[in-house]
Amino acid sequence: MKEKIIEALKGVIDPEIGFNVVDLGLIYDVEVSEDGIAKIQMTLSTPSCPLSGTIMDWVKSAAESVDGVKQAEIELVWNPPWSIEMASDEVKKSLGML
Repeated sequence: MKEKIIEALKGVIDPEIGFNVVDLGLIYDVEVSEDGIAKIQMTLSTPSCPLSGTIMDWVKSAAESVDGVKQAEIELVWNPPWSIEMASDEVKKSLGML
């Protein structure tokens, strides 16, 4: 189920950067309990992100759209701090970093 959640989260696009939250490296961990509670640990590209609440709502909705997930709990963390180095090679290539 973890893989299905991660796949669903690829549909959540950070509107300021234009890439999905998984490929950006913003999703740090996904755990799913036997009773269908998904716990997602994530960060944002910057603590001052004006869309933080909206992006977290989108992540919650995407996770809860997966069959078997009854509820998603989002934990916003700042350690380790996000950097572009955490992004996928595809994102880095698109930004001219590879």
